[in-house]
Amino acid sequence: MTSILPIYKEVVTELKEAGAIWIQFDEPTLVLDIDSHHLQAFTHAYSELESTVSGLKVLIETYFSDVPAEAYKTLTSLKGVAGFGFDLVRGTKTLDLVNAGFPSGKYLFAGVVDGRNIWANDLVVSLNTLKSLEDKVGKGNIVVSTSCSLLHTAVDLTNETKLDKEIKSWLAFAAQKVQEVNALAKALSGERDEAFFFSNAAAHSSRKFSPRVTNENVQKAAASLKGSDHRRATNVSARLDSQQRKLGLPVLPTTTIGSFPQTMDLRRVRREFKAKKISEDDYVKSIKEEINKVVKLQEELDIDVLVHGEPERNDMVEYFGEQLLGFAFTVNGWVQSYGSRCVKPPIIYGDVSRPKAMTVFWSSMAQSMTKRPMKGMLTGPVTILNWSFVRNDQPRSETCYQIALAIKDEVEDLERAGITVIQIDEAALREGLPLRKSEQASYLEWAVHSFRITNCSVEDTTQIHTHMCYSNFNDIIHSIINMDADVITIENSRSDEKLLSVFREGVKYGAGIGPGVYDIHSPRIPSTEEIADRINKMLAVLETNILWVNPDCGLKTRKYTEVKPALSNMVVAAKLLRTQLARAK
Repeated sequence: MTSILPIYKEVVTELKEAGAIWIQFDEPTLVLDIDSHHLQAFTHAYSELESTVSGLKVLIETYFSDVPAEAYKTLTSLKGVAGFGFDLVRGTKTLDLVNAGFPSGKYLFAGVVDGRNIWANDLVVSLNTLKSLEDKVGKGNIVVSTSCSLLHTAVDLTNETKLDKEIKSWLAFAAQKVQEVNALAKALSGERDEAFFFSNAAAHSSRKFSPRVTNENVQKAAASLKGSDHRRATNVSARLDSQQRKLGLPVLPTTTIGSFPQTMDLRRVRREFKAKKISEDDYVKSIKEEINKVVKLQEELDIDVLVHGEPERNDMVEYFGEQLLGFAFTVNGWVQSYGSRCVKPPIIYGDVSRPKAMTVFWSSMAQSMTKRPMKGMLTGPVTILNWSFVRNDQPRSETCYQIALAIKDEVEDLERAGITVIQIDEAALREGLPLRKSEQASYLEWAVHSFRITNCSVEDTTQIHTHMCYSNFNDIIHSIINMDADVITIENSRSDEKLLSVFREGVKYGAGIGPGVYDIHSPRIPSTEEIADRINKMLAVLETNILWVNPDCGLKTRKYTEVKPALSNMVVAAKLLRTQLARAK
């Protein structure tokens, strides 16, 4: 703190000299479970800045959740601060704190327009909230705002010329949210735009009563899930024995996570098929050739459990959403994922169901090309949920259960088609974890339950894999165990093997596990010795009979010139360790 505060003072001084009137400090950390020590540090920091910000109007913004009572008290007691901003969409309990007491003469930046989702604001409800707050805070002290920055939503709905008109009327992207803020601010000051409010009310009524939103059969199926934990009847140890008798895998079996490089030619074929420039027969022929190439490569490398490479897939969520009812898609609805990478999240607007099989055709084709086990590849319900814009008219858990039932249908169809290893990716399980610890157990309960629903009915001999990446999993390892998957492949190398520390600390894991042996996000090719060293570190904390050897993640962003030698070294390292283990016996 002592080293960073002088920099803040310097920046504030420069802004003041440049003519700034308001300065906003973002402090979303205040919505976390902060102890008194950190709150004292927070108070100290702003006390140190007090003289520097003198003459400026300072706004402190919080967002993404409720502000705890003690943090609210600390925040609103600060001197030299002109306004306080709160997320009143995901922080509805903060309303009670404001109503119980708000500092006289200060501005309340009321975040009533959702900055993290794409649904149109209910203007009447928001206006009533604002009027109620105005009675507590004082006329003229309310500033209408979004709940957070608009970074998390797409830019402008007017760019969506192909979106269904009715669904489009239910939405608001960043440009439309600015219009909503302006309309609410004017209405609060007595200049209500009746036409705008009428149009908004009509859209909400349309969405509420639209038959495309509600599917009674799906609602009943989801409701019937209550009362069961949907665990497989046999414990994982017995299942693994049954699976090994059927699959006959070696010690330290090798596999990859799912995708193989998506070449320019492959992307062109998909693009031309979507634009109807090539026939379905030509498209299937091209994809089949790509799958065959990937299968032959894996056989040449002597990988034990194969994948088909996913050449037909554009995105691991969008691909499934396009085949499920209840989803809509944008053309230009890009949002930042990380760094310079952007994604187009699907929109879940209604009850979710699967009208027909989604992956069986390609997985069966791939299995017919080899005698080795071929993994069926699915994206799990929690990841589909967390990487979509989700409907806000029912609990997220209900939507997740609906997606789980759709994936369950697909799992059962894959099993009937003779696919004996099925991977259900849950890359985003950790990502959806609520910020507040008091809310995390509930999320993990329904998220893990959703995963178990997808595979609760398969035979003991069908091996269920899951994959996780992009996160620190140590703090949820018991929930991961509770998923009851037969095998989990999980990111490890990119996080500098932090995952292994949880096993060193005594956590027992009885299912199959494949901590990644090399980082696929780097073009660097790991040596056989390096991979063997990583496997040895894993063997120090994990039983030999449960350890799998695999990369950290899928290979779609890599080139074949990187993938071939890296996988070759991985397989050689696994064989080397097998030999050493056999000699040790």
